[in-house]
Amino acid sequence: MIKTLTLGFMLAFSQVSLGQYPGYVLIGQPDSFKKTFAEATASTQSIQSDFSQEKTLSMLSEKINSVGKFWFQKKDKLRMEYTRPFQYLMILQGGKIYIKDGQKENKISAGSNKVFQQVNRILLDCVSGNMLSNEDFQSRVFESVGSFLVELKPVAKNLGALYKNINIVMDKKDYSVTAIEMYEVSGDNTIIRFQNKIINGHISDSVFNIP
Repeated sequence: MIKTLTLGFMLAFSQVSLGQYPGYVLIGQPDSFKKTFAEATASTQSIQSDFSQEKTLSMLSEKINSVGKFWFQKKDKLRMEYTRPFQYLMILQGGKIYIKDGQKENKISAGSNKVFQQVNRILLDCVSGNMLSNEDFQSRVFESVGSFLVELKPVAKNLGALYKNINIVMDKKDYSVTAIEMYEVSGDNTIIRFQNKIINGHISDSVFNIP
């Protein structure tokens, strides 16, 4: 009985000390993180990378995996292009959104749909360094040996109806985003991981042209 109680106490203590993310501990006073993060992202003008996406659907046992290319240029230019196993393109620029899904094309204003506007702001905020100032979320910051994890919990009702939380994982070396984890209320989740990042490399303006 004593051993059982001791084990239970140790497990409970580890959950408190690590928070809900194994390997991470909560940063009690995140002001120094916010300052360093702001300085690091201020010097980031562009990002290019490969990405892989893993989507888990609560109704399916198998995960859906896809890969593609990602480009970002300050302050509001973003291109995300899925190349396998399907082709899907999204370009954000100047409040306009272009989507090409196979042969179907669509051009819309980001302000035409509140939720769509908020979700796309999340993408931009993640790479531009503004995520901690997004009033649609409450944030907590965790750290591990090599990474930071910023947990964003929706306070906006329409986002709270869709997402339990969105986590942003960053490399401690340069504060660049290595993963975006989106956990939905439905039980579905999507994890996007960024690889082969090029920070502040040249990107042609034509990459963000909307046809």
